[in-house]
Parts: sequence; C-alpha cells; structure tokens
Amino acid sequence: MSAMNKNFLIVDPETDHAVLKGISSPARAKMVKLLHERGPMNVNDIAAVLDLPQSTVSTHIQILEDAGLVESETQKARKGNQKICRATVEEVIIVFKSEVREPRKDLIEVSMPVGLYTSFEVTAPCGLCSPDGIIGLLDVPNALLDPDRMKAGLIWFTRGYVEYQFPNNAKLSNTAIQELEVAVELSSEVPGTSADWPSDITLTINGKKVGVWTSPGDFGDKRGVYTPDWWKLKGSQYGKLKNWRVGPDGTFVDGVQISNVTLADLDLANHHSIRVRIGIDNDATHPGGINIFGKGFGNYDQDIVLRLKIE
Repeated sequence: MSAMNKNFLIVDPETDHAVLKGISSPARAKMVKLLHERGPMNVNDIAAVLDLPQSTVSTHIQILEDAGLVESETQKARKGNQKICRATVEEVIIVFKSEVREPRKDLIEVSMPVGLYTSFEVTAPCGLCSPDGIIGLLDVPNALLDPDRMKAGLIWFTRGYVEYQFPNNAKLSNTAIQELEVAVELSSEVPGTSADWPSDITLTINGKKVGVWTSPGDFGDKRGVYTPDWWKLKGSQYGKLKNWRVGPDGTFVDGVQISNVTLADLDLANHHSIRVRIGIDNDATHPGGINIFGKGFGNYDQDIVLRLKIE
C-alpha cells in the first residue's frame, strides 16, 4: 500500500489490488459503512443487521482485513469467544497520477528500519532476518548486535524490548507538537504460529509507558503480502498495523483510548530525541512474545513510522 494516515488510505490501482477487491463488493461496502455508523461490532450482529449468513459475513470480513480496511480481534463472551470488527479508515482515495505530492506542512514523519535500534534487552527464542536470509544466530540474544541488523526486516523475541531513537525535528525547528503517532506492524510470537496466542505489547516513549496493546495471536494462516518465499510457511507471516496516538486527551490505539497518558506527560520540548521502546514487560499478563515487521516482511512494506503533528 502506498500510504496510510489516520483517516484515509491512498491507493495505487496498479499495486493495491487487495484494497480494490475489498471495496468492489456492495456487501463489503455496506459492512464498512455499518462499522463507521455504529462503531465496533461482532460478526453475528453484522450478519443480523445486513440479513446475511454468518459464514458469508466472516468471509467478507477476512477480505476486508486483508485489504487493511477492517481490523478484528477476539474477545471473551458469555459463551466462548466473539470476533469484534472495526473500520480502520474513513476514506479511500484512488490516485492515478504519479507526480510527487507536496509534503504536509503540519506533519513531520520519520521512518526507522526495524534493525536500527539503539539499545535492546531480549530473551530467547529470538532472532532477526532480512528479506534475503537469517541474520546471525537464532535464539542468541547477543546476535542482535550483528552489524547486518541494519538490513533486518523482521525481529522477534520472547520478553524484553528494543528501543529506537528518533530525532525530535519539531524541537529543532522550534515548533510545538500537537500529537505524536507511532505506526508499526506487530504480532505475538510462538514457536510455529497460533492465531490464538495473546501477548501484551507495551509502547514506551522517553521512559514513559504510554500503553499496552494485546496482540491476539501469531499469524501464519497464509503468507504475508511482502514476506519472502524462502521464509518457511510455518513461521510468523504478518501482523496487525497498529497506530498509537498520544495527544492532549490521552493515548489511543486505532482510535480506542488505552491510557490517560497525554502529550504533556512526555515532556517532548525538553528532549532533543524521541526514544521509542517496544517490548514485552516481565510482569505482562499475557507474555506471548513479539514480532516486529519492517520492509520486506508482513502485509505492509514500511518501517516503524513516527509522525509529529505540529502547529
């Protein structure tokens, strides 16, 4: 996909076939509209409102998930589990022109390769690889020091963290920050794969724990869109593209508030860099490991992205 923002998706019709397929069906279009109108819903409720079989809705939801238009997670219900679905974008913009767009003047964006961490502390099983092959030794934490880590497109570990140091370009330009966003593709980590393997993934910024997102599983039901062919199918294939937003009103993941940590709590004006730490806490309720996907792996061909919305 060519670009993704908080409220809209820019589509290149030559490459973003999954998105075009997702919106080509009247039934799927109705589902996305329904989720926008009513908010997150489970599959059974969607089927009831649209008068469709539950199996049909499940098939359509999977196509919408593949397109990045809907995200789902499994939650406990009175009887077993239920799949809760939510829409991820409000607008889809199909762009046929190829000219370079002017950058937004109210947004500073920096991409960080997943292997360009400045510090780490992890436990095995762990490892990293580039789109061309395994880097260093598997399940040896010190192998994360391998200089070839700069080429990594996938990193995984059981507990601990990796930390990235982004430049605080807003401070360099003496501009006030209104919101901070971190976008990264993530999943749990289990030997092999398991769609039902929850893991509490924590995001920390400049030493302040901003919130936890619980990954529902380690996804291996099909090959990731960008995952190379040499990577075994029984290994982690893709994750969920999660968007953390820290603003004056708290911290949100994909629009859902997860903590009361605000932008003021990060005290960004007094820091020349923004340290973003991603990991699994030792006291996590669901310590299910982590996969961090970058360019060349997963369903989104992107690095870890930091966005600063400025005045």
